[in-house]
Amino acid sequence: MGLTRRSTAIWNGSGKEGNGTLTSTSGVLNNTPYSAGLRFGNEEGKAGTNPEELIAAAHAGCFAMALSFGLSGAGLTADELKATAHVQLEPKPAGGFEITGIMLEVVGKVPGASAEQFQQIANGAKDGCPVSTALKAVPITLQATLA
Repeated sequence: MGLTRRSTAIWNGSGKEGNGTLTSTSGVLNNTPYSAGLRFGNEEGKAGTNPEELIAAAHAGCFAMALSFGLSGAGLTADELKATAHVQLEPKPAGGFEITGIMLEVVGKVPGASAEQFQQIANGAKDGCPVSTALKAVPITLQATLA
């Protein structure tokens, strides 16, 4: 039996001047604000969130967990995996925006792992995690480093 995860977006007003909130079943997002101004004009994102930040969080979390499982399968345990997903949003020539790529960056503290082994397992996690699979419409690159 599969799992279903759910979040709800409520939007009020026009695209440019309107705003909305995001709420997730878990409560991690609880009427979290988002708007065009927060999405395009507030680079640090401290006043609310945006879809690209949420995609980045989902991708980084899924990738780190997949990498941990891959390491375990090789008899290794990470002391720490610090994964960051960089989601690139670009304007389209005909108007609007599109996600043009995602770069996964991971720094791992993995006793007993060689750099080559870590890179190989990280590549497998990048290609195999469910979020990577869902996002295959855009190029996904990886930078994996042992600390």
